Amino acid sequence: MGKGYGHESSPEAAPTGGKRKKKDKDLDELKKEVSLDDHKLTLDELSTRYGVDLARGLTHKRAMEILARDGPNALTPPPTTPEWVKFCKQLFGGFSILLWIGAILCFLAYSIQAATEDEPVNDNLYLGVVLSAVVIITGCFSYYQEAKSSRIMDSFKNMVPQQALVIRDGEKLQINAEEVVQGDLVEIKGGDRVPADLRIISSSGCKVDNSSLTGESEPQTRSPEFTHENPLETRNISFFSTNCVEGTAHGIVIATGDHTVMGRIATLASGLEVGQTPINMEIEHFIHIITGVAIFLGMSFFILSIILGYTWLEAVIFLIGIIVANVPEGLLATVTVCLTLTAKRMARKNCLVKNLEAVETLGSTSTICSDKTGTLTQNRMTVAHMWFDNQIHEADTTEDQSGCDFDKSSPTWFSLSRVGGLCNRAVFKAGQEEIPIRTRDTAGDASESALLKCVEILSGNVETLRENNRKVAEIPFNSTNKYQLSIHELEDSPTGHLLVMKGAPERILDRCSTIMINGEEFPIDDDWMDAFQGAYMELGGLGERVLGFCHLFLSPSQFPRGFEFDCDDVNFPVNQLCFLGLISMIDPPRAAVPDAVGKCRSAGIKVIMVTGDHPITAKAIAKGVGIISEGNETVEDIAERLNIPLSQVNPREAKACVVHGSDLKDMSAEYLDDILRNHTEIVFARTSPQQKLIIVEGCQRQVCVKGVTD
Repeated sequence: MGKGYGHESSPEAAPTGGKRKKKDKDLDELKKEVSLDDHKLTLDELSTRYGVDLARGLTHKRAMEILARDGPNALTPPPTTPEWVKFCKQLFGGFSILLWIGAILCFLAYSIQAATEDEPVNDNLYLGVVLSAVVIITGCFSYYQEAKSSRIMDSFKNMVPQQALVIRDGEKLQINAEEVVQGDLVEIKGGDRVPADLRIISSSGCKVDNSSLTGESEPQTRSPEFTHENPLETRNISFFSTNCVEGTAHGIVIATGDHTVMGRIATLASGLEVGQTPINMEIEHFIHIITGVAIFLGMSFFILSIILGYTWLEAVIFLIGIIVANVPEGLLATVTVCLTLTAKRMARKNCLVKNLEAVETLGSTSTICSDKTGTLTQNRMTVAHMWFDNQIHEADTTEDQSGCDFDKSSPTWFSLSRVGGLCNRAVFKAGQEEIPIRTRDTAGDASESALLKCVEILSGNVETLRENNRKVAEIPFNSTNKYQLSIHELEDSPTGHLLVMKGAPERILDRCSTIMINGEEFPIDDDWMDAFQGAYMELGGLGERVLGFCHLFLSPSQFPRGFEFDCDDVNFPVNQLCFLGLISMIDPPRAAVPDAVGKCRSAGIKVIMVTGDHPITAKAIAKGVGIISEGNETVEDIAERLNIPLSQVNPREAKACVVHGSDLKDMSAEYLDDILRNHTEIVFARTSPQQKLIIVEGCQRQVCVKGVTD
């Protein structure tokens, strides 16, 4: 079947113990299946390996043969438990067994009395009926509650793409995604879900959202170039079930169904042993105690009855009465009602409880592992800071726009915001005029969407700005130039054109000869270079994505209205521009998160961040939400403060810790346990989904009740 890839997980970091053997085996099998060369192959080698024509795709006959060999391109669902088994577990599981035993004993005692007495007392019969009714009613109630939650969870199964555009025998075909086979030539475009793991062979401005796989909130460029040894990092691999957010690409299917990266992760997760919940263990322990006490007292009184001369039938009835008397009949109903009421309250706060016992488990949690993107943060890139006129200005990143503002009267800000609106391909989707700008849906790159919303909020209607300054030429962003450029006919000049550019700050500055300060242009000298570097380092150190902006007024005599700008063979200046400033963006924390983290801390709960994002970004967000407290230092912070090498710092002196996924890959289980035990504030960055599983297992080895949010 298909070649695979992914982060390898250290065997030493895998959990130990008899119950873990299956998962250890799964991890080992995952690593054996991993092939790390699909992204390194040339196109000719790729064509040979998968027997595909890179222009015409597979033949229909060959595709059908592969489909028959490998099966449909779908994830194998985990084994499901029949509904009648679920219902029986509710009726006969845990504490219910004790009540059933009590009910049977009551019926037995009544039967003995009915057989030996002319007018037997009905107390045992009534008690047996009550016990049976309590078990049946609470069992039905629990089954209904959990079945309703399961139906809601089943409705979420829309992540798998439904259709795919493939090229077979030179023809484009729209087929069911389950019919995609290894070696198929697939075309994806903005808005599509990737139907299988693809090796990209051509692309045009293609970007994908990998947040469901790696946790990175920023869309990732996809192109044919091999850029990284790690398949999860390289640009020429696109993964099953991720989203293409813009551009187009063609790729060869290198893995389908369970053999995709997402499929193997799903298989690994579904094979985990399900342990007992804390309340389950407590109830089981309580049953043992109650059973032991009841049987001891019952037997004691049975023996005493025989000694005192009662008949054996009377002694047996006495024995049964003592045992039943020690069964707490109301406990099951009380526990079920309490858990249900709590689940209802959580449902009103949009928190779905799939298993009633999970309510109590949540209450006894001692460690929470939380993802960053979309959980701690808003999963919406937002402009955070701007540097112009040699000052850093803070933008409003709050969800309700209650944050700070800055002076927008500077001519430099007018020019900077104009470039931000014009050198931008993102647009608002139609029909959202009544929705707040910050929460409107956009079509386009996340960073450009953030710029669009920022300019719309601070400077007015971007659509009008674009209509009045018509675009006549454009060079899209690419990984070689690292800039985006467009040329516009100015509204306030009958003949003039404005060239606007944005991109990587150092690349933009290299193309500039002047810098605008308070609306005036000054030559860029060493002092301005130092000011730029200082601002760039400060914003980058906050974990923010920084872009540089510049413009140039083109000479009306040289470039009159109607001039044919050639973006392939450039016939206009792209140097000697005027640098305007920097704008930085970040996925900001949710407003309620810092308070929630503080409450967890005060309750004695340890909060750990586990994310696929960059360590600098992860650390900045962790400090922003309080996962790393103010004043607590990492090993790197201590080394920087003391100006000494990292090797000379004692790791135990640092309360906070940021662990990179590449370090975790080679880390032993003992070393991971040491980190989890000795650091109070921990961030794991650049982690793969497999590594997240290893981290959770490490927390469980610390004998803590574990919660995971994603």
